[in-house]
Amino acid sequence: MKELICIKTYPNRADAELARTLLEENGIKAMVSGDDAGGAYPGLLWGTGGARLLVRKKDKEKALSLLEK
Repeated sequence: MKELICIKTYPNRADAELARTLLEENGIKAMVSGDDAGGAYPGLLWGTGGARLLVRKKDKEKALSLLEK
């Protein structure tokens, strides 16, 4: 995906993946990025700022609106 931006950070990958699923169910492509060795070491997220939810720049406003509901 081009021009990805972080719209929200979560303390764990599970919460970020739930948000990603919500966005994708509403037609917004999204991905989760976090330095936790692909989920093998979830404790690593605490020291790296958490799991980041990324969307295309053009989808930012719609995505944030969906997450606020």
